[in-house]
Amino acid sequence: MADPKPAAPVTSDPLSRLFAYLVLAFLIAPLIVIVPLSFNAEPYFTFTSKMLSLNPEGFSLRWYRDIVENPQWGEAIVNSLIIAIASTALATVLGTLAAVGLARSNMPFRDFFMAVLISPLVVPIVIAAAGMYFFYSSVGLAQTHLGIILAHTTLGVPFVVITMTATLSGFDRNLIKAASSLGADPITAFFRVTLPLVAPGMISGALFAFAASFDEVVTVLFLGGPEQRTIPRQMWSGIREQLSPTILAVATLLIIFSSLLLFAVEMLRRRNVPLAQAQR
Repeated sequence: MADPKPAAPVTSDPLSRLFAYLVLAFLIAPLIVIVPLSFNAEPYFTFTSKMLSLNPEGFSLRWYRDIVENPQWGEAIVNSLIIAIASTALATVLGTLAAVGLARSNMPFRDFFMAVLISPLVVPIVIAAAGMYFFYSSVGLAQTHLGIILAHTTLGVPFVVITMTATLSGFDRNLIKAASSLGADPITAFFRVTLPLVAPGMISGALFAFAASFDEVVTVLFLGGPEQRTIPRQMWSGIREQLSPTILAVATLLIIFSSLLLFAVEMLRRRNVPLAQAQR
């Protein structure tokens, strides 16, 4: 008797695919609208008649030029890059070290420490930012770059811990034993054996931490001063003080930047799959 044919995967169902496309359209529709509005020749947040009729006079790059010519936007970009890069470096180092310890099954209070490390993802950001404000104000770190970097590090560590813990869960620890049997000390074994194999997961966590820092606005509103104005805070101030389509141009650039980060994470994920299969 012939074996019955296996059931078709759910994704092959036209209704399932249609539903997935509708959900995708619902999620990206607001982003798609922002892009053409950023090329509006008029200082409006709506489509003009010239834009709807595809008249070239209705489109302009004036708002993208304003990003370059306005010193406030230039300062905000520099601050965002400095804070995001520094906090990402700290979050990657601390999160990786924490994940290495959490990956050990014999670590005491493992679940407790894991819950503490990922708590910034659970606690509402307003509460976390308020707590950081009172703490950093008492030690003189409020309205400083260092204070915002440390705050963003706190928010970025959970992303690194989660990605690294998932990566280390499939790591073959026999490789560490083999390195030790060949005379490698724990530090050498980590940098020569463990780190090259878990590097894709670490880089993925670092990219998530960078994106979280680059897009964060609440902690900057609490802890930042005029000299620590970042891109999200500059956008927030622009919406409150003076509506300008320059915000739409910046938002378009951030959409492109975020898409590139997601593409990089996906490439790293695909690269990590063969590595995990090879270890098995």
